[in-house]
Amino acid sequence: MEEIMPKKPFKPCKHPGCPNLTEGDYCDVHAPLHRSDRESAGKRGYTSRWQKISKAYLRKHPLCASCLKEGRVTKATVVDHIVPHRGNQQLFWDESNWQPLCKHCHDVKTMTEEGHKVYRF
Repeated sequence: MEEIMPKKPFKPCKHPGCPNLTEGDYCDVHAPLHRSDRESAGKRGYTSRWQKISKAYLRKHPLCASCLKEGRVTKATVVDHIVPHRGNQQLFWDESNWQPLCKHCHDVKTMTEEGHKVYRF
């Protein structure tokens, strides 16, 4: 008779604020946000120049645009590219393609754009 080893218990997802349980470090919803095959932020254009300009943008636009549409007032912490730039520098630096979002709304938008199933909580 073959001995069956017990499975490891599920543990909380390491993504901040996520209530999901998982076998690995991140749940299926957040694993793509933490994948290691992605280019570094600097290689994707998020340089010190971007940090400086995006902070100034958030000072001018301090509230999450997505939350405001739903009647919530939430501090924006991310400058989102409305149309993903995918390396296109003209689109990357076009301020009319930017919007202020909170981290949660940005994560949901990014996951949706990448074709992942998103669970709202």
